[in-house]
Amino acid sequence: MLSNADVQELTEFRRELHRYPEISRQEAATAARIVTELEALVPDAILRGLGGHGVAAVFEGIGEGPTVLFRAELDALPIEEISTFDWRSDVPGKGHLCGHDGHMCFLLGLGRRLSRAPVSKGRVVLMFQPAEEDGSGARAVVADPAFAQIAPQYAFAIHNEPGIALGQVATRAGLVNCASQGMAIKLSGKTAHAANPEDGTSPALAISDLIPQLDSLGVGGVLDDAFKLVTITHVRIGEPTFGIAPGDAEIFITLRTAQDAPMAELAKQAQEMAQRAAQAHGLKVSFETCDDFAASINDAEAVQIACAALADLGIEVSDGNLPIRASEDFGVFGWKAKAAMLCLGAGAEHAALHNPDYDFPDDLIPLGVNIFERIARDLLG
Repeated sequence: MLSNADVQELTEFRRELHRYPEISRQEAATAARIVTELEALVPDAILRGLGGHGVAAVFEGIGEGPTVLFRAELDALPIEEISTFDWRSDVPGKGHLCGHDGHMCFLLGLGRRLSRAPVSKGRVVLMFQPAEEDGSGARAVVADPAFAQIAPQYAFAIHNEPGIALGQVATRAGLVNCASQGMAIKLSGKTAHAANPEDGTSPALAISDLIPQLDSLGVGGVLDDAFKLVTITHVRIGEPTFGIAPGDAEIFITLRTAQDAPMAELAKQAQEMAQRAAQAHGLKVSFETCDDFAASINDAEAVQIACAALADLGIEVSDGNLPIRASEDFGVFGWKAKAAMLCLGAGAEHAALHNPDYDFPDDLIPLGVNIFERIARDLLG
């Protein structure tokens, strides 16, 4: 168990992290703060620069056993915080509004416990992952050659979840978070004077054709294996002026599927749709893929291990509202490890994730540490 002093120090550190948020792929100072905290715990190894700014601390057991990875995220969001807490963001336009500051303290608390009472076999890896919010971080970490040194057999993560009672956990075997992919469709024609639009090539009609067509590709519904959803998130035609008929346009869409495999086909259908519209209206078209998230699918054995630990701790478990449409790149760690994501309740009435008034509930810090430690002890002694 953490001491009262541990909890107070971790709470203060969480609030320090909260004051200095860094967005995806820019987490250099956050990573440096984490390394400083880890060095005081004297782990067997600290790996830096994994997949960008990722940091991993390794705590070895005495005997042979599996490698168990616990993950937290380093990055914040490009959202202006509106809270009035003393520890509110000091960085304009950026905020820890998803709770990653708290998740980092779960791992640091676990590190404190392991430094005082090592596991008896195998090893624990504390993985502080960059760039979760744009979907690039987990892929970059796993693709990093240094990751081969710590490739785990098991991987666990906790994400706080407003809407679930404080301290309860939702999890399940199978799908937890959908796969998603952002697609930017860019159309190019020719501008003209607004008095003579016939002299140009406007993308306006192509955009008006595309919006209902793209919508029809995926209409959501029941979140089963056939689930598909296409959401139009941004549309721009020309410039905000009255004298120019537009010559270019862009439309942003987010594609969602319940599994990874159908995503390629859905993206292909959207591109073919845009290509036909461009050809029909004499336009050029190009595409850019952004925010590419794999589906997060919990392994049945890993869930069973986690649920046994939660039962030992007397923590109520349900499948909550799982699976959910929102994406989370932790699923990448499950490609080669038995992985489980746990959704830890932040309170039924707590401000939602990504809201400008969200703040991580500090009362969850010792609970998250206890969950991770119980899993580690059950597997490694």
